[in-house]
Amino acid sequence: MNKRIAIPVENDVLSSHFGRCQAFAFVDVENDAVTKVTVLAPPAHQPGTFPRFVAANGATDVIAGGMGPQAIDLFNQAGVNVFIGAPVEEPAKLVSDFITGKLQLSGNYCDHSDGHHHDHHHGYQH
Repeated sequence: MNKRIAIPVENDVLSSHFGRCQAFAFVDVENDAVTKVTVLAPPAHQPGTFPRFVAANGATDVIAGGMGPQAIDLFNQAGVNVFIGAPVEEPAKLVSDFITGKLQLSGNYCDHSDGHHHDHHHGYQH
């Protein structure tokens, strides 16, 4: 499994306010292991800017605390899976818990390509 997981951060931990984060941590995962963490500052926040920035930087998934429906729609249109309701933790720990199925999320918006959003609870499956 190779993924690039984006996490909105503030002071080196998950930012609970997606639209007001200071930066995004892009966590690269190869063979179920974190291989690299890159932190990038996003462009000035305007509606729709952050999802485009994250997708343009190669993210396959986003783990966030909370996110508005417009951002979720933009991510899904770009083929990026959205996992929301994550706890405030360091990006590497969030991703490690995610790939081992231990991350507790209150929402999960997978793009099932049927035009509908499903709010379901499950551990990550590879």
